[in-house]
Amino acid sequence: MTPSRSPRALVPVLLFVGTVVAVISSLGAPLVPAIAAATDAPLPDAQWSLTATLLVGAVATPVVGRLGDGPHRRRVVLAVLAVVTAGGVLAALPLGLGWLVAGRALQGLGLGLTPLAIATAREALTGERSRSTIAALSLTVVAGVGLGYPLAGLAAELGGVHAAFWAGAAVSLAALLAAAAVLPPAAATARRPLDVVGALLLGAGLAGLLVALGQAETEGWTSPAPWLLAGGAAAALACWVRWEARTPVPLVDLRLARGRLALTAHVAALLVGLSNYLLLASVPVLAQTPASPGPGFGASLVVAGLVLLPFSAASVLGGRLARLLADRGRQQLVLPVAAVVQAGAFVLFGLTRTELWQLFAVMAVAGLGVGASFAAFPALVVAAVPPSETGSAMSLNQVLRYVGFALGSALTATLLGAAPAPGGYAAIAVLGLAVCATTAVVSWLALGRAEGRPRGSGTAPRQVPGVSRSCR
Repeated sequence: MTPSRSPRALVPVLLFVGTVVAVISSLGAPLVPAIAAATDAPLPDAQWSLTATLLVGAVATPVVGRLGDGPHRRRVVLAVLAVVTAGGVLAALPLGLGWLVAGRALQGLGLGLTPLAIATAREALTGERSRSTIAALSLTVVAGVGLGYPLAGLAAELGGVHAAFWAGAAVSLAALLAAAAVLPPAAATARRPLDVVGALLLGAGLAGLLVALGQAETEGWTSPAPWLLAGGAAAALACWVRWEARTPVPLVDLRLARGRLALTAHVAALLVGLSNYLLLASVPVLAQTPASPGPGFGASLVVAGLVLLPFSAASVLGGRLARLLADRGRQQLVLPVAAVVQAGAFVLFGLTRTELWQLFAVMAVAGLGVGASFAAFPALVVAAVPPSETGSAMSLNQVLRYVGFALGSALTATLLGAAPAPGGYAAIAVLGLAVCATTAVVSWLALGRAEGRPRGSGTAPRQVPGVSRSCR
């Protein structure tokens, strides 16, 4: 492979691109109430400024991952960053909610860059430097969220809602220029065709499911429309699974999910992503809701963003604690313990919402759990696939994270719209607790058996790789 023009700069540039992806993905969350006010739109409609980004990201991730698995990885990364920058400009222009959502949808393409950054790190770096960079890139998905929230809030306070998107466009442009200067070309490999049918089926299924949730909020759960949409979405997703299993060159190679370790990582990614965005989407709304007559605190955009800053700091700490647990020979406990910690955040959210500082505590606890989980995923996935399929395998894991993110965002809008406060927030707490409990049980049963199975058995799966190998 041709070496990078600036080898020492490669790691910080990859981390910068990963952080930009995280910031862009979450840019709409603290701004949703302000977008609703600025565009004179209902809150559930304004929530699409976040949901649309995550929906496009879920579909774009395998597409970008497949395109970037070949020799054109550098071109793909630069092209996607250019589209993300253009989307930021479109969202920043005062053209109305529809154009803002369209710009945010274009920005969603950037969510497919993290697997390509991980594949670049695995290919261009060696030894411990490669492993630590891969783990750090996985954590930027959550660590960058807390950075983007207060910055977006500050920009919006100073210059209005659209100023926050101008700032996002400027950061995306900086990432584009840095990647153009440093990113190395990929190794020469055979180029594979893009599975267009698979992309369309996946997009139709996910979009139908999210629209069904929105319809349920506006028309009620007794209306046939949301159930018909949900049934059509389920059929599209079933067809997608069948198509991916039979097509010679699938968009997402579902065979890469075979095996207890990889399957557990993918299922947990979906569940953790869903529970994660139940809080990330609801806490900023609660913080900005008027204290009277509502249940909120009437906080400014800046304060609402700062509420989520502990989430980023704690997610980094959670990754380090996960490494310590793995170093002590308890690799199989990382995901179950992380899920239990995240469940604690929902318990706090359900019981204590009377003081603003309690929201800071909720997000700090949530960050610990989510950070530990996200630090464990790459080690499980990378250990289960050959190096040539790293991009595709991580894309599948990333797809499921973003599907969980989008579902969490849409469910938040549905629950808050369907149940009067504070009942909507209580429902979010109960649902989040149930999802975290499911994650803990599933990961404990799967990874505990994988770790405890005797070696020498012909059916014994690969040993749980542990966070320590990729987070040091």
